[in-house]
Amino acid sequence: MNIDIRPAALADAEHIAEMSGRLIEHGLPRSWHPARIIRHMRRKEDLVIKALAGENFAGFAIMSFSDDAAHLNLLAVESCYRGMAIGRRLLTWLEQSAVGAGTFFVSLEVRARNQGARDFYRALGYEETDVIEGYYSDIEDAIVFARDLRVCQTT
Repeated sequence: MNIDIRPAALADAEHIAEMSGRLIEHGLPRSWHPARIIRHMRRKEDLVIKALAGENFAGFAIMSFSDDAAHLNLLAVESCYRGMAIGRRLLTWLEQSAVGAGTFFVSLEVRARNQGARDFYRALGYEETDVIEGYYSDIEDAIVFARDLRVCQTT
């Protein structure tokens, strides 16, 4: 299947917000509304990208960049497209953008109970660095992951 990774358009904000609510924020108060996503799309320090499988919206990711670090805010892939390396491709696209901008440190948070996401990031060279208690609306802890993109991976 052909997967196309490209910058998201403003018209995609509603779909990204819906996916975030369903796939990432389930059980939590919604915080990623279309207006917030549009703010990220308009900031020059942020990238909002999407993955298309043909005409179908398969996934998305949002990353914020600063001078010396990048933070992955969100990454989600529709259930029916998991196992097709779409998440890996989205993250690789963002990591390559970071390196191109001279940014080599990436961090992110994952819900502590989301073992699938924890395994995904570990497999891509991210290390668990911290736990933030009650990070998600005092409902669930977050596991902080980080990766130095200058370190070669052997996996």
